[in-house]
Parts: sequence; C-alpha cells; structure tokens
Amino acid sequence: MVEATGETVGEAKWAALRELERLHPAVDKASVRFEVLSSGERGLLGVGYAPARVIATADAATADAATPEAPEQTDLAADVRALVERIAYELDVRCDVEVRQNESGLHVECEGGEVGALIGRFGQTIDAIQYLLNAIVAKREGERVEVTIDAAGYRERRRGLLEGLAVRSAERVLETGEAVELDPMSAVERKIVHLRLEDVAGVETSSAGAEPNRYVVVSPV
Repeated sequence: MVEATGETVGEAKWAALRELERLHPAVDKASVRFEVLSSGERGLLGVGYAPARVIATADAATADAATPEAPEQTDLAADVRALVERIAYELDVRCDVEVRQNESGLHVECEGGEVGALIGRFGQTIDAIQYLLNAIVAKREGERVEVTIDAAGYRERRRGLLEGLAVRSAERVLETGEAVELDPMSAVERKIVHLRLEDVAGVETSSAGAEPNRYVVVSPV
C-alpha cells in the first residue's frame, strides 16, 4: 500500500503507481486499486491550496512475485521509459514499457493491456508520440538520437502492409505507364514506401500535398 499526493487526483494516482513499481517491480498494474482520500483544492490565487491524496494497493501475490533483475539502463533510457509510461497512463492505457538502447538509438516497446488508444487511427497517435520523444531527446542530448516506439508489434505489421501496397502500386505503374497517388500518410509511413521502391527499376517516388494530407506518388521513370 502506498499513499501519494499531487495537484490533481490523476497526478496523485500516477505518483502512487510509480512508487508501487519502485517498491515492487513485478507489480501487475491491472491489479492496482486506488482509494481517493481527497480530491484536493486549488485555492483562490494560490491561497488555501491542498493537494489531492490517494492510496494505491496491489495484490500481495503480484506485488511480491519474483522477477528477473532488469538490465541496468542509462539515465536517458530510464527517463524515456518514464515519459512513455506517463503518456500511456494519461491515455488510460495500462501496459509494460521496455526500452532497448544500442548504437542506432532507443527502441521503446509497449506490451500488454489494450494498446489501441496508444496506437490511434492509422498509427497517428503513436507517430505523434514518437515525434515528441525525438524532439525531447534531441533537445536534452544536444544532438539527434533516433527514438522509435512500437506497441504490440504494430510497426512491423504496418510495415508489411505498406510495403505490399508499394509493390502493388509499382506493378500498376509499370503495367499502365501512369502515376499512382497513394492515400495520405505520416512522414514515417511515407519513408517506408520510398525506401521499399528506391531500387525498383522503372518507377520513382515523390511526396506531394501539405500536412496532414501529404501523400506518396509512384510515377514511371
């Protein structure tokens, strides 16, 4: 059981959950129960402010379960993990967040729970989160560090669909000799199409339109 405070009930719940995870790394987030002791008061012009207070409780079996010791993370990886956990929490998504760091950058994987809200329609939400993470990390580190975020293998499934679409579009262009305009895509997805067709003889790709409706055009050479 952990008691925590915050400016709002949501802030207090987040703080309590983080403290439970610190004390019990194996805690099952889905089993955590919250009791709101006080909703807090903002006060008038800052006078009479009182924080929100909550108590978080987890089942003893899940809280005390043994778990393999996680590999030590850099401060950057730990901060990125905390930020993604906070975003997921605010979206009411309960999931496990893992961050792997190597020479190519940081890869964030979100697993478990219902991650649909984290992905969003056509991946718009997860792409926006990835863009935000890259901007924050670049400002913090003073240089670009590639950050990718995935949820339940969404990126790989979507990549397969886009590459299939790219190949079919190229075949159509080669057969008809006419350009094909694809539906609007995010910059991340347009890049997948460009890369898939860059070595296909007889076609070339370009982007057209204005955000957020920018799209790929596959044209004959």
